[in-house]
Order: sequence, then structure tokens, then C-alpha cells
Amino acid sequence: MARFVSSPCLMILMVLMTVTHLFFPAYSTSRHVFDDGKKKTGFRVSLKRIESGMNLTKFERLQHAMKRGKHRLEKLSAMAVATSDSDVVAPVHAGNGEFVMKLSVGTPAESFLAIMDTGSDLIWTQCKPCKQCFDQETPIFDPAKSSSFSKLSCSDKLCEALSISTCSDGCEYLYSYGDYSSTQGVMGTETFTFGEISVPKIGFGCGDDNEGSGFSQGAGLVGLGRGPLSLVSQLGERKFSYCLTSIDNTKASSTLLMGSLVKTNTSSIKTTPLIKNPSQPSFYYLTLQGITVGDTRLPIKKSTFALKEDGSGGLIIDSGTTITYLEESAFDSLKKEFISQTKLSVDTSGSTGLELCFTLPSDVTSVEVPKLVFHFDGADLDLPGENYMIADSTVGLICLAMGSSSGMSILGNVQQQNMMVIHDLEKETLSFLPTQCDSL
Repeated sequence: MARFVSSPCLMILMVLMTVTHLFFPAYSTSRHVFDDGKKKTGFRVSLKRIESGMNLTKFERLQHAMKRGKHRLEKLSAMAVATSDSDVVAPVHAGNGEFVMKLSVGTPAESFLAIMDTGSDLIWTQCKPCKQCFDQETPIFDPAKSSSFSKLSCSDKLCEALSISTCSDGCEYLYSYGDYSSTQGVMGTETFTFGEISVPKIGFGCGDDNEGSGFSQGAGLVGLGRGPLSLVSQLGERKFSYCLTSIDNTKASSTLLMGSLVKTNTSSIKTTPLIKNPSQPSFYYLTLQGITVGDTRLPIKKSTFALKEDGSGGLIIDSGTTITYLEESAFDSLKKEFISQTKLSVDTSGSTGLELCFTLPSDVTSVEVPKLVFHFDGADLDLPGENYMIADSTVGLICLAMGSSSGMSILGNVQQQNMMVIHDLEKETLSFLPTQCDSL
């Protein structure tokens, strides 16, 4: 855990964490329910990291997540410029993610785990009868046994919002992800239940042909992107927030709030406008204007994080990428300044997979590291030390939880931990509110 000491430094306390199993706690819910007119109310869902039940060390957990994150970065960067490539036939979407949520579908309700993904839109789950389905822990949903299921009309606006669809026995879809995974089936509407809150007539993909290795964490996916197919866009109040616990905290769950449960009436909130990339309108792009390390504003050109005309570049905030990736020249400047201001020896072993690590002295329990501030348009995000430096005394290292990117930049979930991150699609803003997420 980190605490402030004399500016511009932070004190990082190295605590060895024991990895234990994390279970979903009981849901906290609103007293209201959604009606057929999409009444403006809200609900709360618990989230858990996909590796929360595994016996891993801190750096092992981080290394697994980084491997997925690097692959996701490559996918997202390619997707952002795909529309200008005439050779691309089928659009691809982000898929995967680092958090899963428990929900139910149908009447009677059948529960399943789904990946939460802020980088894509479609809500879907595996459905019977399967042409090809992957293994899942819970029974595969059978729409024939649900009294609330109905097929989506080909003229429905949600069918028209699909990149690829055909009209045969209702609206049929194909949704592909960047790791060559895909889901294919029929679009329907159904009642989804989150805790005790039931939401009728949600448009979703009923997938009977689901291929690839990208969905092993759950039985489907809940898209929370900015497009019309996403869960947040289909609700009456188009806003949501999440509060992610520390990557060290393997006991407490994280939290997703939807609709009216999202609160912004506090003086300590920091708000920045969302911007759109026409090539990928689902992504949450932010304007990053600069970075300060300690008291030093890094000499980064204003155009470094700008969104380019071909859809490349820019910075998105993403819950499904673990560490932050910065454009290469900006990261090099950041790395150089951290080395200059951190009074520790640089580790050159490369054992962690991170691009900058320092050796921890064996006789200390705390070290000083420079402060770090991200300057967004209208919002200076002063990060707590534990949101960018990860220490593990068992291996004697403390590392910067960031990396370099040759294209798009991504603000990852380690940098977002213990903050309420509020996405308001009506106002087109994103807000940060420091919050102890394991106390919600």
C-alpha cells in the first residue's frame, strides 16, 4: 500500500500477499425493477478477476495478465485502422477481458459467468442446440425452454447495427474477435437478471457456433462499449461505472454499477470528455495532454497521443488490459525520468516481463518513488503509488506497471484500481473518483 510523503515522492510499502480463492458475494441490488419501457433505475453486479481462484504469486498473476494484455493491445490497434484496409472483410472486436460477472438469462432464469468487455458491444451466450460450443461450467442456455425468449426481427435497429448479419430464420449474426475466436447464431431478446433485478427485452446473441480459445473464462460476453448493441446502450439510463480492487487483493470482489446507481455528485471527482474514433466508435478514447513524473513535466509532443486521421494512435481507457501501454517515445521519456528520480539499481534480468524494474534492498520495508500525474483534458489524474509500482519482496523487485506501444495507447486496469470510473454516454464524459473499492 502507498502513502504520500514529502512531494514529489511516494512511499511504497512492500507487503507479501497470500493468494486465496475469491468467491462472488451476495449481490446488492436496487429495490426497483426494470419494466418493459426500460424504466430508469439501476443495479449492481460483482466482478472477479479471471485468475482469482489460482494459486499464483503476485508477479505470476501479473505476467499472465500481461501476456493477454499485449495480445489485446495488438488486436485493438489493428482494429482501429481496419476500416481503411480494403483487404479486411469481416470487422473484428476486442473480446476477452480480465473480469467476469455472474448473471442469469431466460424465464426460468439460468445463471452463467460472462466476460465483461468495455472494448466491444455485443451481449451473447452459448445456446442450444449447439453446432459447436466450448465447455462451460454451467448448463448451456436452451431458448426453447424459456417463456421470455423471442427472435429478433431483421428490421430491428439492433439487427441493423450488426456489422455482419443475414436474414433467414430471424436476424442471424456473425461476430468475430481479434484472436480468431467468433460467435455465430441468431439474435434474440430475453430477460436478463442481475442479482435480483430483471431486465426484459435485452437484445443479445444466442450463439450456437462458437469457436476459438478466447472465451474459456466464461459462457459468453457482456459488451459495455459505446455502440447500440451494448448493455449500457440498451438501458434507459446510459451510464455505468466500475470500481476495481487492487490486483493484490484476492479476497474482495470488484463492483459494476449500472444506470441510476451511478453517482457523480461529489467535489473530488475528475471529469474529462470522451472523444470518438469513427473507425472504432465503441472505444472510450480520452485526450491525454501530458505526463508529469515528480516535478518534471515530460517533454512529450502534443501530437504524441493524438488520434490520427486513419484511426491509429490516440489513447483509450480499457478494463480488459491490465497494465498501461504508452506510445513508444512517450514511454521512453517516462522510463528515463523514473530511472533518474528513483534511487535504486535498475534490474536488467528481464525476469518479470516488465520493461522497467528496480532491485529492492534486502534490509528495507519501504522505498520512495516519484509521483506520477496523467494530464487529461480538464482532469489531472494523480495516481497512488500502488497504481503504477508493483513490488514483491519475495523476488526482491519493484517494477513500473507500464509498457511501450508502437501505436495506440491504453490506460490499463492497474492504473484504474481503487477508483470509481464513471462512463456517461449521455454527457460523453468519463470521470475518476478515488474510492476504496473493497469497502463498497
